[in-house]
Amino acid sequence: MLAEKLKNRNLILGSASPRRQQFIKDLGLNFEVRLKSVEENFPNTLKGEEIADFLAELKAKAFLKELNPEDILITGDTIVWQDKEVLHKPKNEKQAYDMLKKLSGNAHQVISAACIMTTTQKFIVHDITKVYFKDLADEEILYYIENFNPYDKAGGYGIQEWIGKIGIDKIEGSFYNVMGMPIGKVYDVLKEI
Repeated sequence: MLAEKLKNRNLILGSASPRRQQFIKDLGLNFEVRLKSVEENFPNTLKGEEIADFLAELKAKAFLKELNPEDILITGDTIVWQDKEVLHKPKNEKQAYDMLKKLSGNAHQVISAACIMTTTQKFIVHDITKVYFKDLADEEILYYIENFNPYDKAGGYGIQEWIGKIGIDKIEGSFYNVMGMPIGKVYDVLKEI
């Protein structure tokens, strides 16, 4: 249905995330992946969803000069927000451990934003999911870090991986949002374009 509606458009996903790529595939859409390196800096006055929205739009702006009228660009950003602080992707084992230790036994928000842009329109959508971690033993945290890849994920974990299966008590909101895209809201925007 959506694929038929967008058949004369060129869908571009500006993301290297395999999870975001899978979401667009799951909608039955053909798309190309284009990547640009963007410094993910944001004003320190921004909070929570403002940060995710800002970064998703910042990534889209990098493509602005090369968009054609038939192009639809989608970029995204996901942050983990806890205690008024952003937990970015960990750069090393110690950062991954510290993040997971901080999340252990606590709740946090996962905020995923998407910017959908054409040469004439721009839409920014986001979703917020509250995630509750049980108390994780040090051995569980270390096992996850050694056997999975916490380094390409905000907050140092993937809900779809082992730690999500054994360590999360409950979530309030969209599971897919925690994986990196407010896909239902992206779908709604694509229907309207």
